[in-house]
Amino acid sequence: MEESQEILLNSLQKSSVSIPPDLSSIRNLSPPIFFSICAQVLNQIHPQTKTPFSTSLPDSVADQFKVCSGIASAIKDLGFIGDISFHKFLYPSEEDLYKLIRFLVERLPEASDGKSKVLEDGDGRKETKANTSRCYYVENQPNKTDTDDSVSTHQKVQDKLADPNIIAEETRSPDSIIDRFSDFCLIRKSLGEAPMVDNLVNAPKDHSEVCGNESVGLQGNNRHEVGTYIQKTFEDQAIGPLEEVTTNASELKHFQVELERLEAVTRIVFDDNHSIEFHLQQLEEQINSKKLDLLEMKSQWDAERELLEIKRRSLQESLCARNPMAQEKLKKLREFESEKKLIELEIRRREEENSNITIDLKKQPKQSSRRSYINRVKEITKNSRKQDADIDRILKETRELQLESNNIQERLHRTYAVVDELVLREAKKDGIGKQAHKLLTSIHENFGEISNKILSTDRLRRETAEYEKKIAASASRSLDFNKLQADLDAIRRENSHLEQHLCHKKPVDEV
Repeated sequence: MEESQEILLNSLQKSSVSIPPDLSSIRNLSPPIFFSICAQVLNQIHPQTKTPFSTSLPDSVADQFKVCSGIASAIKDLGFIGDISFHKFLYPSEEDLYKLIRFLVERLPEASDGKSKVLEDGDGRKETKANTSRCYYVENQPNKTDTDDSVSTHQKVQDKLADPNIIAEETRSPDSIIDRFSDFCLIRKSLGEAPMVDNLVNAPKDHSEVCGNESVGLQGNNRHEVGTYIQKTFEDQAIGPLEEVTTNASELKHFQVELERLEAVTRIVFDDNHSIEFHLQQLEEQINSKKLDLLEMKSQWDAERELLEIKRRSLQESLCARNPMAQEKLKKLREFESEKKLIELEIRRREEENSNITIDLKKQPKQSSRRSYINRVKEITKNSRKQDADIDRILKETRELQLESNNIQERLHRTYAVVDELVLREAKKDGIGKQAHKLLTSIHENFGEISNKILSTDRLRRETAEYEKKIAASASRSLDFNKLQADLDAIRRENSHLEQHLCHKKPVDEV
């Protein structure tokens, strides 16, 4: 029950329903808080309502009854099964709280985030499906033949660019680079794409146009700029393996450091001469010494930085004295530095908050996974099916016993009728027969009374068990009689006040 109540409270919080932070269980809900939660949920279920429900109880007791009756009717309209009225909100029991909160959580509208849809599988993993747009390079083609020609030409150029020997030979010649770039622009034009270097190449108006299988005409400085651009592109491609080697070297160094750490841990674990506490103490001493070294280095760096700052300021002032234009640049530089310091302070503050939140998150009790809830539901379903089978078996046995009891009663009645007739014949002949008939009749009547008493006793036992359940349920209800008495007194005072007001108002109307 506690876990289910916690799940309900978490569901309400995720649905933007305001709940006191110190609330840990549904049984701790007070009538005002419970009323506020119900009103907020109803406002979310019916957001288009012209007059939304108030989330706070009014001061007047009569108004409280009226507002709670309105909320009760709204919940009844949602399909709540059972008796519900204002007393469920003003004087709720734990059972009423649990039933109503669970019903409202089930009726909460599902949150939608636009085009993306979040799906959860059995393990609790989430998959997001979003409407993504595809990028098509071939659009509004005049016919299929032109498309096939352009694609084949594009494939040839790609094969040529993929050959490292050709790249090594052709990158040395600017003319070959220009020719290859012309072919590349031609392919992009035939595929319907805008050239990649429109901002780099600004051709004059008398520039030769690109159409069909004609080459791109590049002149003067534009050819030189394009050649330099493509030369730089191929150089960047050549630098890639060097960067990969550098990355591998850094990863190797990182693995070596990890190996040294693992070796140190292994030595500590397999050291039989010293205990674990000894090694922990040594590690703490090393950590403390490192902290002291860092503090000392920080103090030294602060002193050095202060000297460097003073020197930098003096150099800046001398530069400004020589060059008046540098004064404005220095002013902007100082503004940037002040903004940088503010940003650094904000970053440090955010990092501290993040660390504190992380620590608090680790301290929070771990909730059960979705898989455990699913297994629990399966177990409950299995037990329910087992109980249904037991109930069916008991009902079948009860029917069989009832049939057997009916058969025995019919046989008893038939036997009694036959015996009574025989004894009655003998009773007409002598006195002993009369005495036997009287005994038989009394025995039959006594056994009938015993049977009726047994049936009535069983019925009384069942009624007693039902009344005991009702008494236990009534005892468990958190009904505050003092609050009921206070509300009753308040209603009486309000009624007397209204009567006095009406009495004073009536003579004025007559005048």
